[in-house]
Parts: sequence; C-alpha cells; structure tokens
Amino acid sequence: MTLDNRPPTAQLRRDAPMTAPAPRRGPAAPWQDVIVRRALLSDLAAVTAAVALGYVLRFDRGVEVDLVEPRGGQYVLISVALAEAWVLALGLAGSRSPRVLGSGGEEYARVARATAGLFGLAAIVCYLVKFDLARSYVAVALPVGIVAVTGGRWLLARRLHRERARGEFQRRTLVVGSRDAVADLCHRVGRTHQAGFEVVGVCLPGGAARQEPVGGLPVLGRIEDAATSARAYDVDVVAVTASDGATPHALKRLAWDLESTGAELVVVPALADVAAPRLVITPVDGVPVVQVAPPGYTGLQHVLKRVFDVVVATLILLVVTVPLVVLAGLVRLTSPGPALFTQQRIGRHGRPFTLFKLRSMRLHAEAELAELLDGDVGVFYKPKADPRVTRLGRIMRKYSLDELPQLLNVIKGDMSLVGPRPQVALEVAQYDDALRRRLFVKPGLTGLWQVSGRNDLSLDQGARLDLYYVENWSLLGDIGIMLRTAREVISPNGSY
Repeated sequence: MTLDNRPPTAQLRRDAPMTAPAPRRGPAAPWQDVIVRRALLSDLAAVTAAVALGYVLRFDRGVEVDLVEPRGGQYVLISVALAEAWVLALGLAGSRSPRVLGSGGEEYARVARATAGLFGLAAIVCYLVKFDLARSYVAVALPVGIVAVTGGRWLLARRLHRERARGEFQRRTLVVGSRDAVADLCHRVGRTHQAGFEVVGVCLPGGAARQEPVGGLPVLGRIEDAATSARAYDVDVVAVTASDGATPHALKRLAWDLESTGAELVVVPALADVAAPRLVITPVDGVPVVQVAPPGYTGLQHVLKRVFDVVVATLILLVVTVPLVVLAGLVRLTSPGPALFTQQRIGRHGRPFTLFKLRSMRLHAEAELAELLDGDVGVFYKPKADPRVTRLGRIMRKYSLDELPQLLNVIKGDMSLVGPRPQVALEVAQYDDALRRRLFVKPGLTGLWQVSGRNDLSLDQGARLDLYYVENWSLLGDIGIMLRTAREVISPNGSY
C-alpha cells in the first residue's frame, strides 16, 4: 500500500509535515524472507559439507568399508539426521532471525550456542542408549561445521551490508522522543547503514506544528500519536529514545497499540558507546532494569592480555627481523641520519616512555614542525601532505612498516599490541576529561581507530572509537582488531 491511498487520521491531517516520507524501497517480496532464505541455504550447504567430510574421512574406504567398519552404512543415516537436526537447531536458536542477521557478534554467538547444544544433546543420548559415536567423525564434522556456518554467515553479512549501503533491505523506522535525543539517535543511525534502520520521520513533544525538521527528517506528529503515524506511514520499527513522556505506562500502551500495525517496538536506553557484554538486564517488578558493569582495567583479563602481547609480539618480531634489517639499511642509504627514530610518548597513567620507529622523515624534522603547522597544534595533529616525509618514508607509512620496531615497546611493557595510539606530551596536555580516559590502558601498536578508517576519519569519530575501546575492550576483541589490521596493511586506506 502506498502513501497516496492511505487515509490520514484527523491527527495526521493537523500535524502532517510539508514533505511525506519516501515510499518503501527494495524488492517486492518482504526483504526479511529474502535474507532468511539466504541464511537457510547457506546453513544447509555448510552442515551438509561438514558431515559429508566427516563421513568420507572416517568411513569411506571403497570396497573395504564393510570389512573395516561395519557401521559405515549406519553413519549415512546418522549424517543425514545430524545435518537436518543441525539446521533445525540453528533456526530454533534464533540465529536466522531477521533481527540478528548481519549483526555480527550476536548472530555468531547464537550459531555457537545452537551447535554446542546439539552436540551436547547428541552426546547425552548416545551415552543413555550406549551407542559408541565415532569420535573421529565428530572431530571432523564439528569444527568444520562451525567454521563453514560462520564463514557463510560472514559472507552473507558482507553482502547484506553492501545492499543496505545502497538503501536496500532497510527497516523503515520512526524515532520517538525529545528533540535532542531524537537528533542524536538519527545521527548515529545515519552513519551506520549496516544496522538496517532507515529513519523516515520523527515524533516529538507537541507534534509537527511550528517545529523544524530534525536533521532533514519530517516531524510526523506527537509522541502520543506514534502508533497512528507508524500505521499511516508503513513503518517497520518504532524506536523510543529518552523523553519525559517515555514512562513505563506509556511504553506499555504504545506496545499494545503497535500490535495491530506489525511494527516492532525498540527502546533505546540513554547509554552510548557501552558494549553489550557490560549490560545485564534484571526484571524488577515487571520493569527491565539495565545494569552496566564497570569497565575492567585490572585483573586476570589484563594478565592474559600481557601474556598474549609478549608471545605474539615475539613471534612477529622473529618473522620480520630480516625485513626490518633490510628496511633499516634502505633508510640509511636514501636519507642521511640514523635508521631508528626515537621519541618520548605518553603511556598508561600518563607515564612517559621512549617509542621506537623506523625514520620516515628527513633528519631534524621535529624542529620544522612548528613552522609547518604555523603554531596550530591540535590534540590529533597530522599533516596530510607532510613535506618532511621521505620517498621511502611514504611507502613505509602506507603499509605501516615504520611502526614495526614498536614490537620492542610491546615486549618491554610500554605498549600493547592493541590500544589507542600513543601521543606526545603536547597533545596529552590538551586532553579534556573524556580524552584523558585514553590513558587508562596501554597505548597500542594498532587500535580500533586504525582499522576503522585511520586518518580519513574526523577527529571526533576517531576519539569516540578510542574511548569505546577503552571502555569495552576484551581479549577476543583485540584478536579481531589484529585480524582487521592485517587486512588494512595489505589494502591500506587513510594512511599518510
């Protein structure tokens, strides 16, 4: 149904904006069905390949199958049943729900829980019926299946993100709340296309009368008329953010009113840049209370991080020792001066340390900085076309080769493999209270900023990513950032 043949209500006639939301875009069939079908076919192919490989490696020995393993024929049926049960378990765990497809961590967590639950149940059943399930068969099918399913989901997520960046497969969203909170949420949604929310309008206190649009988005009505607006404008999601009117009773009434529209209610808490593992929801007399765990700056996790840093940095250093020596020689040959550049940077808790780099600039370049910047040194200063950088230095910077000597800083304990980049004292002196939180963790050889756009990001975006890392870091997240760093080194973007 299009906007032209939807009869507006009295409230919508009174508060209607000058420009109506754009009509729905995307395929004629519901996009949710499309992405669910893709995930189903991917799962079916992945688990079929996994159990087939387990069977072939364990039982398929040609004419000798009956002599070597009489139960080989049984495992044909077992493999078929296991594949069907695996696909079913992935569906029952909600891993193919349109709400989580393409979301990343939650989707993969549901895949892991479904797989672990299925094989755990199979082990219990085999124990109770005294059936000796071939361990070598499971040892192949289980890990191959996990890798194949998650790999398939990752490829589908990449495809979905590209389609959403083109404006396809979006959930038409109505944002409800106070003007400032609505503007902030719309801004965040606008820069995160892969989440799949397309804001078509907002509802504010007082309605549309004499109110300017929010970030170019029309005001469709009052907060109390959110359900009516959702029905009139064919909305998929109603997102409620901070507002004096967002009381438990009002939210309950809105949820009831939305039942007949088919729109989903999403409540956005007044929390920003807090990762899901730190959030625990506890019901208190029917009201969900969100508890926020404090960030972990000490403890066992940091001990494990330190062990991980030393082991991995040592292994990498052993691999790159010869290339480092070659690069150092090239630096000496192409530019007068030492190959190694040292500079004092500020580390964890404001403690200074000496940072090592391969010299990528001409000698005495630091003395030219004030003239280059004309005294305008900001918190994150880095000239895009720095004339002090040598020709070899530009190549090393493009592929981050000049940073490799910092592996020594990691082994010494001055730095970590992952963390905010270390800065000089002049920059740190300009930190406000928020940026000073960067000093709560060790600076890193790479970080979330560096794998999310590097110098192409605005300073506000980069600082926000650094603070997000400080508040929500985890060892698993560090591993993910390092893998993304390897991709950035191979295909560098935003480096200079």
